[in-house]
Amino acid sequence: MNHFNRIPNLHFTSDQLAATRRRALQLGTLVLLLGRQHLAHGASILAVRIWPSSDYTRVTIESDGEIKAKQFFVAEPPRLAVDIEGIELIPALRELVAKVKSDDPNISGIRVGQNAPGIVRLVIDLKQPMLPQVFSLPPVAAYQNRLVLDLYPARPHDPLADLIAERLADKGLAPPASAAATDALGELMARHSGQAAPPPLPAAAQPPAAPESNNPRPNKTDRLVIIALDPGHGGEDPGAIGPNGTREKDVVLQIALRLRDRINQQPNMRAFLTRDADFFVPLQVRVQKARRVQADLFISLHADAFLTPRPQGASVFALSERGATSSAARWMADKENSADLVGGVNTRAKDQHLQQALLDMSTTAQINDSLKLGSAMLGEIGSVGKLHKPRVEQAGFAVLKAPDIPSVLVETAFISNPDEERRLKSDEYQIALADALMRGISRYFAKNPPLARNRQL
Repeated sequence: MNHFNRIPNLHFTSDQLAATRRRALQLGTLVLLLGRQHLAHGASILAVRIWPSSDYTRVTIESDGEIKAKQFFVAEPPRLAVDIEGIELIPALRELVAKVKSDDPNISGIRVGQNAPGIVRLVIDLKQPMLPQVFSLPPVAAYQNRLVLDLYPARPHDPLADLIAERLADKGLAPPASAAATDALGELMARHSGQAAPPPLPAAAQPPAAPESNNPRPNKTDRLVIIALDPGHGGEDPGAIGPNGTREKDVVLQIALRLRDRINQQPNMRAFLTRDADFFVPLQVRVQKARRVQADLFISLHADAFLTPRPQGASVFALSERGATSSAARWMADKENSADLVGGVNTRAKDQHLQQALLDMSTTAQINDSLKLGSAMLGEIGSVGKLHKPRVEQAGFAVLKAPDIPSVLVETAFISNPDEERRLKSDEYQIALADALMRGISRYFAKNPPLARNRQL
């Protein structure tokens, strides 16, 4: 019996029942269509971006409305499936497929399909086991709503081991494929960290002997000095943009690469970059990276900007315990500290507050050493171009809060000034500035030898 006939005191003919069904179906179809149009309209895709790097790969989907997603990770073969709710499959999403580069260290491909009405599924095929983070970001700066997929290798490489392996290569030793080179790498890392070297492998576990090299293994290794270079911004965060479209993140990376080459040419010295390509690194992670490689110095590179095109000249900043030394320094610190909002940080990441507490333990000794480093660098930069201020300024820059590493932030020039924007893009100025920064580092170490830091490498 039809359920309509169960309603008491109501009597329908067969024609009336059929008509009622048709109207109900039409009404339901109308509601479904309206619902689908509303969902699609409420979350139109504006842009899709992929930022590959050896540290991690970021996938960003930007929309004009808030979008929700559910993730499913499959370990074998490694892949991440993400169901995005409230959108339909449109050409903008299919662009993700073509944006994957063959040399991406983490992603081998992306597949996109309509999984259900109002739900699009992304399947990201991975080259290795990953630890994915999926989170949303509200509108900020030039961005609207963003869905972010960060893909971190489950087994990240050890940057300190990489630096020491490079130094072994400089000494003429093969990469740690032979027993001797492996022992040397372990010994160097142990000396650098102040720990005892691990015991050698038992004879039965030793790999086959490698052919003897013409370069014998040295009996003693000198102290390795590590300089952490921090090109500001990157990836989702372009930094300041000059009148002619020059992006801060691009020019400071170029300057950092030039300075890296000069540092690596020095005996017993090696540069470490917090980013060596165009990807975003949160402020705290920059400091953590420098501490992980036990850096002797930390130099953050930026290109200043102001509301008007008139200001010009380079500046050097150190951390302050008692507030900013000027209103301009305070304004600059506030602006640089907002980089995490633009670049996009997962605020749900674990132990964030613990890490922040650790980084807030900056010491007076660290600040005093930072002021000495800043003065040495400012004196050399002044020979290359104009200085915005003749002294090292101080403010609460988050990126300078390593409690045990002398740290400075160098504003290389005002990218908002058309003349200085042109200089920042020129090879001539970048080379001269890199040379000046190298002289400043050498000048600092001449009065503050790194051997005074009580490490035996």
